Amino acid sequence: MNVESLLREADAPTGKAIEFLDARDLPPPEPLTKTMNSLAELDPETMFVQLNDRAPKFLFPKLDDRGFDYRSVETDEGTVTAIWRP
Repeated sequence: MNVESLLREADAPTGKAIEFLDARDLPPPEPLTKTMNSLAELDPETMFVQLNDRAPKFLFPKLDDRGFDYRSVETDEGTVTAIWRP
């Protein structure tokens, strides 16, 4: 899997450091919990990328509430969500 090509497909910015979480095999609510814990420490020069087996619909309102920018795209590998600070 090429994370850079997935980011381009998601129309997310490139050129940032990437912190990656493969959450496809994690049971709920671990993907949400691990993502939110990682975002609490995310610096502006880093993008968090989550790969999940489905769209993280409970994550999106939390990102909106906390002012994160994000893009999500369905791929053959799963749903890729790129998250970054504006």
